[in-house]
Amino acid sequence: MRVPSLPVTVSRPIRARIDLAALRHNFGVARRLAGKACLWAVIKANAYGHGQFPVAHALRDLADGYALLEIENAIALRERGHRQPILLLEGFFTPADLPALARFDLTPVLHCRAQLDMLAASSERPRRVYVKLNTGMNRLGFLPPELPEILRALAALRIQDVTLMSHFAAADAPSPAEIAASLARLREANAEPRLPVSLANSAALIRHPESRGGAGDWARPGIMLYGGSPFAPADRTAAQLDLRPVMTLESRLIGIQHPDAGERIGYGGLFQVEAPTRIGIVACGYADGYPRHAPTGTPIAVAGHMTRTLGRVSMDMLACDLSGIAAEIGAPVTLWGTGEGGQVDADAIAAAAGTIGYELFCAVAPRVPMRWEG
Repeated sequence: MRVPSLPVTVSRPIRARIDLAALRHNFGVARRLAGKACLWAVIKANAYGHGQFPVAHALRDLADGYALLEIENAIALRERGHRQPILLLEGFFTPADLPALARFDLTPVLHCRAQLDMLAASSERPRRVYVKLNTGMNRLGFLPPELPEILRALAALRIQDVTLMSHFAAADAPSPAEIAASLARLREANAEPRLPVSLANSAALIRHPESRGGAGDWARPGIMLYGGSPFAPADRTAAQLDLRPVMTLESRLIGIQHPDAGERIGYGGLFQVEAPTRIGIVACGYADGYPRHAPTGTPIAVAGHMTRTLGRVSMDMLACDLSGIAAEIGAPVTLWGTGEGGQVDADAIAAAAGTIGYELFCAVAPRVPMRWEG
């Protein structure tokens, strides 16, 4: 006997909304800061959790190019009609990747000699490459004194369209000393002939104008496009940088409790109420991507009022303080972003949980429905 199918509906109230108009606004902020430099829109990690393809489509008339990691995702962009340059931030990984680079006109980052060996052994090569220099991050890249040898090897392979790239370890720090040291190393290596460069991430683009470059150079804004500040909240907030939240994670109250003084809330009883109060239960937990280690006091908005979380975050639920808030079951809740429940800075949530906004955005679980607007 065949069971008749029923229409699938999403009944649990949690969802993530993506404001594409805010995304474009934030890109405009980056564009003004960049001056004459071109801009890669960094859409790695599924556009920082915001959806690679909707984000790329929203920026297709604004971005000079896209930067990401996976060759398969770059190919998918090409197949969707995107003709801008595409930069592969970790380059290629095996010789089998090289035909796709040539066929789909992808620009890999070269950061090690193993990649040079793969290029030399292949008859199919990209038209242009980025050469990554390690100027202090000590993660990926050639040492600056190696650059002349690398350029000779590329010229022998008839690859002469080369851009230099580096990555700052502390662009978000107030002191410019480390940035100055990295720039000095790169400039010494890039003295004659001068090659175009790509240096500035979001933090450097905002704080270190000397790293932005000029005509022919490229900057790489990432987190700022999504409305997150690359700095600590006590330093410079997203609002102070004229950045608008792109992602809103929102839900609703699904329960209300009235514990007496002395009773405890949630797993482990980490929070004890001091007087009779109202506690709201929100349909959101760590399985949705909310940080489990967010402590009591983490900001949350309910029915337009700022309040705080209470106790330990559960897999599917968390508790919040309804003292002084006339909210009932079904009332809107904003976990972060700008929603019907109110406005909450994602960076403030991240700081409370001992992490960064990048992780919050990237960690939203697949079970959370996502909707793109604007």
